[in-house]
Amino acid sequence: MGVPDTSKPLDEELYSRQLYVLGLPAMQRLQEGRVLLSGLQGLGAEVAKNLVLMGVGSLTLHDPQPTCWADLAAQFFLSEQDLARGRAEASQEGVAKLNGAVQVCVHTGDITEDLLRDFQVVVLTASGLEEQLEVGSWCRKHGVCFLVADTRGLVGQLFCDFGEDFTVLDQTEEEPLTAAVQHISQGSPGILTLRDAAEARYFCHVDAVTFSGIEGMSELNGCAPRPIRVREDGTLEIGDTATFSGYIRGGAVTEVQRPKTVSHAPLDAALLRPRVVAQSPQEARRARCLHQAFRALHGFQQLRARPPWPWDPADAEEVVRLAQALEPPRGAEGAGQPGEEPLDEALVRTVALSSAGVLSPMAAVLGAVAAQEVLKALSRKFLPLDQWLYFDALDCLPEDGELLPKPEACAPRGCRYDGQIAVFGAGFQEQLSHQRYLLVGAGAIGCELLKGFALVGLGAGGRGRVTVADMDHVERSNLSRQFLFRAQDVKRPKAEVAAEAARRLNPDLQVTPRTHPLDPTTEHLYGDSFFSRVDGVAAALDSFRARRYVAARCAHYLKPLLEAGTQGTRGSASVFVPHVTEGYRAPASAAAPGDAPHPVCTVRHFPSSAGHTLQWARDEFEGLFCLSAKTINGHQRAPASLAGPDLAGPGVPALPRMVGVLRHRPRSWRDCVAWALGHWQLCFGYGITRLLRRHPPDEVLPDGTRFWSGPRQCPQPLEFDASQDTHLLYVLAAANLYARMHGLPASRDPPALREMLERLPRPDPQRLDPVLSSGLASPELGPRQEEWLREALQDWGEGSPLEPLRFEKDDDSNFHVDFVTAAASLRAQNYGIPAATRSQSKRIVGQIIPAIATTTAAVAGLLGLELFKVVAGPRPRSAFRHSYLRLAANSYSRYVPRAPAVHTFHQLTWTCWDRLKVPAGQPERTLQSLLAHLQEQHGLRVRMLLLGRALLYSAGWPPEKQAQRLGLRVTELAQQVTGRRLPEPGQRVLALELSCEGEEDGTAFPPLHYELGPGSGRSTPPGSARGPPVAAQ
Repeated sequence: MGVPDTSKPLDEELYSRQLYVLGLPAMQRLQEGRVLLSGLQGLGAEVAKNLVLMGVGSLTLHDPQPTCWADLAAQFFLSEQDLARGRAEASQEGVAKLNGAVQVCVHTGDITEDLLRDFQVVVLTASGLEEQLEVGSWCRKHGVCFLVADTRGLVGQLFCDFGEDFTVLDQTEEEPLTAAVQHISQGSPGILTLRDAAEARYFCHVDAVTFSGIEGMSELNGCAPRPIRVREDGTLEIGDTATFSGYIRGGAVTEVQRPKTVSHAPLDAALLRPRVVAQSPQEARRARCLHQAFRALHGFQQLRARPPWPWDPADAEEVVRLAQALEPPRGAEGAGQPGEEPLDEALVRTVALSSAGVLSPMAAVLGAVAAQEVLKALSRKFLPLDQWLYFDALDCLPEDGELLPKPEACAPRGCRYDGQIAVFGAGFQEQLSHQRYLLVGAGAIGCELLKGFALVGLGAGGRGRVTVADMDHVERSNLSRQFLFRAQDVKRPKAEVAAEAARRLNPDLQVTPRTHPLDPTTEHLYGDSFFSRVDGVAAALDSFRARRYVAARCAHYLKPLLEAGTQGTRGSASVFVPHVTEGYRAPASAAAPGDAPHPVCTVRHFPSSAGHTLQWARDEFEGLFCLSAKTINGHQRAPASLAGPDLAGPGVPALPRMVGVLRHRPRSWRDCVAWALGHWQLCFGYGITRLLRRHPPDEVLPDGTRFWSGPRQCPQPLEFDASQDTHLLYVLAAANLYARMHGLPASRDPPALREMLERLPRPDPQRLDPVLSSGLASPELGPRQEEWLREALQDWGEGSPLEPLRFEKDDDSNFHVDFVTAAASLRAQNYGIPAATRSQSKRIVGQIIPAIATTTAAVAGLLGLELFKVVAGPRPRSAFRHSYLRLAANSYSRYVPRAPAVHTFHQLTWTCWDRLKVPAGQPERTLQSLLAHLQEQHGLRVRMLLLGRALLYSAGWPPEKQAQRLGLRVTELAQQVTGRRLPEPGQRVLALELSCEGEEDGTAFPPLHYELGPGSGRSTPPGSARGPPVAAQ
């Protein structure tokens, strides 16, 4: 069978987030890849989906077996209408629609040795051992990478054989380490001093480096990899430089990542001597036991021509006997593993009892990892698995054996959930159907979660429902990883599109889209009434601020929270259960985000890193093309607003530079080019010259140190040269943006622009004097500059309003990223700083989070497994799992969440899940009554009482002020202080915060829930009732 040619240009807009994970060379190799995938049950569907979304060149599907009811529990390309149709043929159309650039074919015949020659990778799912051995030997013979993937109920298996000598070109996800050079000595060895000495520690594990951008010792630029050694003083030895030219300035040292060759054993040998991926010896022993369990399941299939019946004790015992009869696995050579290990019969028995089922979350996890390994094979990026991975989620089953399903409860019903019923029983399926869940976020993870909800039947019956909330709209860059969206959905609301697509996957799913965000401004929409009808929340958000808010709402309403996030091939999935686990805590790094602005003075005059130059360029864009336009438009509407002291508005400091050398509003494309050229001279030529007049290169400070030393790199002015691409790109981008802002026609023709620039006179520095004076001294304008600016604004005020340009990173045709990239690069040249590439600039300035479909699918599957536990009812903390994975590094960690921290104060004991409950009573109690109640019932002498940021009471107030408030009803007082009508419609609780006498620093009392409406009785102390929240009726 011939496979069509897969060569095609790369769609960088579509794969923009994935490119930051793989890089361009690896992405191009992936796009040329040819894959054969055999087996289109749930696991095969997940592999196919991920490969097509990621942009593999061609995918050939093979599975002539007829679709059955059990398939529908995890196979989202099939429906009831496909029953009895061949799985591959029925799936082809749905797979192909995911990405029109991928060729999706179907092979209807047998798999033969000749067939395999056309492919680079072959993947078998849901296959027998005999077929695996035969196909594996053929692949080995012809140099084809071979994978086996399988799931049996709550356990999964993945095997990789990439041959005896497989070369990995790039082992890591991180970009090569780069640092700015301060000095390089001539000698043997030459000694390299980094501009930031603290960066030397990062080079301790670097084998070799190369150099770029060095002035003087140019022999090092682009040199062959040179070995290095980090010295105790933080300098680096870089080999012999004695005969090289003397170092002058600038340059960067960059790590050279060397290829690595890995060797895999063929399947027949690996079966007997398995090398398993594990994080600990205990995990390795469990993995080898699961290895034997899978071999025994294959043996059972050969003997009985069927898999074990669901939860059938006799079949399970036969699988155990088959496992006992197998030759024990021997330890891998050099791995330090024991030659033989006792078989964990209980584990094998549990695997056999639950092995008949097909579960969507298991297919998602194993399908994601399998697709990632296919990507590694095709792209030669990241180290492949060595060689077996076993994943089990048997923790989803009840720990109490008496609660395990009975065979009759797991028998097929002839419905789409048969594969799931085979593991958990029909009763649990009924529980799932009645659940009411809120999904916050319909992006990549949100789409995968909603797909999973539809497949497992969450909210698909009775009073069940899923509400999906997302305010964003579909963008084209979403399509490479957000499974529910298609090209025709671009610019439509994500929540609505996702809900429609989920209903197509399962027509019984009750799903409601909401296009309002979940944040403090929408608490009237997502308030007490809404959350009283919610059983749990799943969060798929891309900011820690949003995650913290949603987690706080879940804690307030005592709702379980499922939460996941990804960055490249890293992913995490967490579960938070009231009174059982710890509450959500954002990572420590989230408290001080990495994108915090650098010091203003450093960015303006003393940059020392690419990050500084990029922030300067981004600020330039904002000031020149957005704030200036807004300020001028404001002046047109109200000219007096810029008179006198009002000239200090936010856009005014940028106005002198925006007005620039023209002093009048541009009327043509030529005017825009003249302005852009003048601004180039201002920023990278004349402005630097003026700075050096203030601080000459040889300036010495009173303490004897040189002004230009340490992190302050002495800049050098640039001479404009239209033949240099970066110079031309800056003018082209700046002129286009200036023209767009003024509503003028522009040009995208670089040769024509270069010709025009040759004819334009260079700007006179004297004409830039008002700009230079105001731009370098301070953001304040002096009298001369104010007068100059008023005259210029009179001309600008005569035309139509300007268009403020909002920075948009995802449109590569709008010159936004081009301007920032060119401006930052030129700024870096001024200061001898290694410049960021366009791709790096776009990621940093656009705050783009690298993303790939495989990681997204994996974390969604992991959350789906935790969902089973939450819905099943009360479970001990030991049943739940937080998960962290790194697909690039073959690291998979699952661990039990911590218990909630216990706090004490006098006789009170509480955790983050507790609260003080006080009924308002009828008639409603006063503030004085509330304070007395807290003292009598809990021994708390309240020092301060707050509602949000509003202070309702303070013991430090004068007696007369306290007296004015103590007699007021609590809601009356809250309404008076906040100025809002309280309680709001549907509001059932006022959540108050209190501070008490005798508390220590850092004490955080539980919130006080002042319960509104009819009711009376004693308040409920924290800790008096433990356990998961009861679903609202």
